[in-house]
Amino acid sequence: MKRKNFIILTAISAGALLSACNKDFLERTPLDAYSNNVLWKTESDALAALNGCYKDWEDAENLIYMDCVSDNAYNQYFWEGFTAHGNGDATPSDPDAKNRFTYTTIQKCNNFLENVDQVKMDDAKKNRMKAEARFLRAYKYFTLTQLYGDVPLVTKTVTMDEANTIKQAPQAEVRQFILEELAAIAPQLEVTAADKGRVTRGAALALRARLELFMAKYDDAIADAQKVMQLGYQLYPVYPDLFRIQHENNAEVILDLQYMENTLSNGWLGIMPSSGYGGWGSISPTQELVDAYEMKNGKLITEAGSGYDAANPYANRDPRLQASIVVPGQQYGGKFYDPIDPESGDYYQGDNNAKTGYLFRKFTYDLNDFADMWNTGQNAIFIRYAEVLLTYAEAKIEKGQIDQSVYDAINDVRNRAGMPDVDQTVYTGQAKMRELVRRERRVELALEGLRWYDIQRWKIGDQVRKGAIHGVRPGKVDPNTGALTLTGTNVVVETRKFDASKNYLWPIPQKEIDVNRNLKQNPNY
Repeated sequence: MKRKNFIILTAISAGALLSACNKDFLERTPLDAYSNNVLWKTESDALAALNGCYKDWEDAENLIYMDCVSDNAYNQYFWEGFTAHGNGDATPSDPDAKNRFTYTTIQKCNNFLENVDQVKMDDAKKNRMKAEARFLRAYKYFTLTQLYGDVPLVTKTVTMDEANTIKQAPQAEVRQFILEELAAIAPQLEVTAADKGRVTRGAALALRARLELFMAKYDDAIADAQKVMQLGYQLYPVYPDLFRIQHENNAEVILDLQYMENTLSNGWLGIMPSSGYGGWGSISPTQELVDAYEMKNGKLITEAGSGYDAANPYANRDPRLQASIVVPGQQYGGKFYDPIDPESGDYYQGDNNAKTGYLFRKFTYDLNDFADMWNTGQNAIFIRYAEVLLTYAEAKIEKGQIDQSVYDAINDVRNRAGMPDVDQTVYTGQAKMRELVRRERRVELALEGLRWYDIQRWKIGDQVRKGAIHGVRPGKVDPNTGALTLTGTNVVVETRKFDASKNYLWPIPQKEIDVNRNLKQNPNY
């Protein structure tokens, strides 16, 4: 079993103590009276309580599934909660898409912040611990406002009666709270954490830059991205290895969730491979995502002179395509993957097989990395340096400040993956550069939970999340060489609808409104 750092081990016991909460809305009370009486005596108590805040602050499941809300992926099992959010059929009574409307972590952080001053300990260390708790709280509010818009802003522990009367705050007010919190805590956080998995200064600044970009505060996003760029982060030299367990905690990772096989395992990787590899085929990339990857020469597949061959569509493409997605005829797991032949065990219409015919490979680049893909120590990366570079570039583009630093930031990301520099004879001016950086975000960050937020803020739902989504073309794969014989047209996996008057936000779960009648449902649900 792989050894991880102290934060994981102590979080298990501390989290059990701190999360004995009532169900619904605020999971009301993170500590009962007895627990609060015995806690807050020593520095070890404070650390245990903080580690309890870290327990379940995020989940690899959310990272993996969120692309199914976008045009990047399809979730075939409606009971998993993301199919309806992707196709526009979500209702307030649907499964809550992995319980994203939750205040458990916020309540634990509030309790920590209200009580930690009882502990006599070094002030600098205590302030750093407070900053970590404030970050976790801010991160949860970031997610809540992105998904639901107006949400209750709760910065102290509340009783059940109080929780049942709390009203929503405007999204803008909650976002301003997040920005102010992140700015205040950044100087108090370590640049390099002693324990892997703890929040750092880079995480606070990078999350702030992300939100500023989403809010079109471009000057601020540029400034905060530059601060992160001065902290020593580096792009990991080999793109696919960045996401493999052997290379976790590398210099590109800014914020991740630490896992340990057997003890606190990441058990979600098995949802991605198809039945022929022992997986479920729960989520699968769309043809639309596959088509977004450029040719190896930097041209679009639709562009004259690109060299694209419809009979051999995966050849000579951006290396990130086959590093992130398993395509027909690709060697994977000891065989040439074949989802297009009805006689194949991985045929796209078979049980527990990817319905688009494509598999996600990111995080499962080599299945031999794991003794059991349902019980792994694979960390989940939530913020990494490549995103910061693209944030910087996009903010500069939106400001009309297209200088060499913008090309350098994008080229750094492309070059690491084996792609050529941006052709500055083609990509010049705001419109073309906007097109480029948006595509670069899509392919670089595929399966990392950000595509829906980009669709949401760019207001392109009517363009990309409406109508048919597609998968592979039928045909055959030579089992000895992987050579393709493709016939017919791309399969239609699902026809989606999108209502811009409501679908940019998720519905507030009806069970929450039933508990607290002061909560208002999002428009048109």
